[in-house]
Amino acid sequence: MNKKSRTEPYISTYLHSKGRKLGLPIAGNFELTARCNFNCPMCYVHMTEEQVRAAGKELTAEQWISIAREARDRGMIFVLLTGGEPLVRRDFFEIYRGMKEMGLLISINSNGSMIRGEILEKFLADPPFRFNISLYGGCNETYENMCGQPAYTRVKENIRALRKAGVEVSLNLSITPYNYQDLAQIYADAVELDVNVRASSYMYPSIRVNGEQYGCGNRLSPEDAAKYGVAWDQLRFTGEEFAVRAQNMKNLIGDEEPECPVESEEGVRCRAGSSAFWMTWDGQMRPCGMMPGPTAYPLEVGFEAAWETIKAETAKIRLPNQCTSCAKRDVCPVCAAVCVTETGAFDQVPTYVCRQTEQTICATWEAYQNRRGADSKQAEQTICTTWKAYQDGRGVEQRMEEESSEHAAEKEGN
Repeated sequence: MNKKSRTEPYISTYLHSKGRKLGLPIAGNFELTARCNFNCPMCYVHMTEEQVRAAGKELTAEQWISIAREARDRGMIFVLLTGGEPLVRRDFFEIYRGMKEMGLLISINSNGSMIRGEILEKFLADPPFRFNISLYGGCNETYENMCGQPAYTRVKENIRALRKAGVEVSLNLSITPYNYQDLAQIYADAVELDVNVRASSYMYPSIRVNGEQYGCGNRLSPEDAAKYGVAWDQLRFTGEEFAVRAQNMKNLIGDEEPECPVESEEGVRCRAGSSAFWMTWDGQMRPCGMMPGPTAYPLEVGFEAAWETIKAETAKIRLPNQCTSCAKRDVCPVCAAVCVTETGAFDQVPTYVCRQTEQTICATWEAYQNRRGADSKQAEQTICTTWKAYQDGRGVEQRMEEESSEHAAEKEGN
């Protein structure tokens, strides 16, 4: 398993960089549905069939394919099909094949529970660029408590079938109040299945589900989010690697590829609204799926006009001065989506994230010091044990020499 968490091919990084400079929508995230066969309490979009009908209408397969075609003609190369759970759509493969025929590189976000039988066979015959599968726990009990289904064994079997066939799989792990106790088992599963894991103990407030309840969410406290994030780092890093991480955190040096790669030091730092866009299940274009806006409507004005609107509006967004000038900026996950979902505004400080970052720095250094102490004690114990064995050995040798001398003296006397 790649413990350093670089999951993006370098060619993708290069294309996004060029796309940003040229104003091209290199990547599109297509949220095919808000429906899901799981019922996770921290989900940012999950809706029931009844809620979807009341809120609007999902785009048809024909509409999704049409938007993808316009986006491809404008420069789109990469597509992420997500949800909800995209595989609950009966016309999923119509959408999937339609986009594949355009030459697009398709990744799929899924909970992994439905990738078996006929669905599995279809993917094995025509695999995506990559599956990003959320692993929610390390046992059926955790899955039932968190997702409403005891699906752990099934999901793991499905991942194993994909890996056996050579399909690229990456795991997403959301560390929550429901599954933090399973971290060691989840790590062991990732090693067994030989898959990379991207873990996060930060959960965005679910404002798309709970309305304007900014800063609210079914998530860990900032202190516990830091605690279990560091616990995950201790699982995946060797002692030497964790020592480097601790020194970097102490010196406020970011040393890992962020969840959303940084492309700029001003405004929206990631690719949202500059080389990437998000389409919601009901046809709204946004820079990012976590943001409530800005919004454009490609089905009404066409993709080109919608993309130009999103680019222009995204360029106006500015983060709070306290964040852009903060010494901890390189080790903090703050971004435009974090600010607006935590506070209701892009230019307000998200104090939850401030506390989590501060605690992560402290917890990392404390864990490193504890490791050093444990290693020192073990080293001392090893030295003592070795010296005792040496002394015991010397004692045995001395007694043997004495017995030999006594035996020789008796022989001379005789």
